[in-house]
Amino acid sequence: METKPAIPSIESDLALEFLQVVEEAAIESAKTMGQGDRMRADHVATEAMRRTMHSVRMRGTIVIGEGERDEAPMLYIGERVGRMGESDPEIDIAVDPLEGTNLCATGSPGAITVLAASEHGGLLHAPDCYMEKIIVGSPCRGVVHLDRPVEENLKAIATALDRDVEDLVIIVLDRPRHENLIADIRAAGARIRLISDGDVAAGIAAAVRGTGVHAVIGTGGAPEGVLTAAAIRCLNGYMEGRLVGYTPQQEERMSGMGIKDVKRIYRADELAPGKNIIFAATGVTEGSLLKGVRFFGEGVRTSSLVMKLNIGKVRFIDTIHLDRKPNVEVRF
Repeated sequence: METKPAIPSIESDLALEFLQVVEEAAIESAKTMGQGDRMRADHVATEAMRRTMHSVRMRGTIVIGEGERDEAPMLYIGERVGRMGESDPEIDIAVDPLEGTNLCATGSPGAITVLAASEHGGLLHAPDCYMEKIIVGSPCRGVVHLDRPVEENLKAIATALDRDVEDLVIIVLDRPRHENLIADIRAAGARIRLISDGDVAAGIAAAVRGTGVHAVIGTGGAPEGVLTAAAIRCLNGYMEGRLVGYTPQQEERMSGMGIKDVKRIYRADELAPGKNIIFAATGVTEGSLLKGVRFFGEGVRTSSLVMKLNIGKVRFIDTIHLDRKPNVEVRF
């Protein structure tokens, strides 16, 4: 009797395939590191991610990507990716082929490649606008709110963590729009780590104990907010987000994206409501959680994070990619 091929499980079998997607994107973009060409860095990462995704056993749809089809020839919203086998599962995909293009171009810390996947409907189709965000770790679940004054949120975080406000470190994107926010945080007594780019990596750091980061507050990209929400769910952290800075044209289309109330405050489990979320990221340049890509004479070494919500797995993976040549040695 002829047996049908097993259907890959989004909870387990596909995780290593998604890992390969972010690894390949990281390796290609790392080759451009420090060359000052952010457009090329993003382009090679996107091409590598797209090419590798077409070998993944899925019938995938990009719901968070590089933009609309006319604006993004690679990984545009609505693009179909994957092997497209008859028995392959339908999966929604959110990607940032290179989060921190400027970081990669200048050789600065914190650039990563990112992918989140879920069953169909498991990731909010967010427009390419801004999102107000507050992100904290598990002990602070439910004690913060976007509409509360900054000082109140900081006191609540400090109480939940059994420390003083002066002990807190808050990540904020270094943007003119955050001038008042920065002043309020400093007036409350907390310390600030300003970053030039890297919303998703910052959010992950806030949800992981021991990174020295206690919260992320401020306005960043809405697509990055959905990616962050997927990671936060896997890490059992807490996040709130609200769409801002959208155009009238984007507001008209939001209903078709599943957004009925444009002023709604979303939690992480509403931005990424899927039950079978996989999150994968690979470091491109050195970061607080992931090392950057390292090239040596006989291969490449990558540092990655792979998380699976449904089975509660968080894996930090160190991989050596060897050249296919005789007598190649593995180096520690």
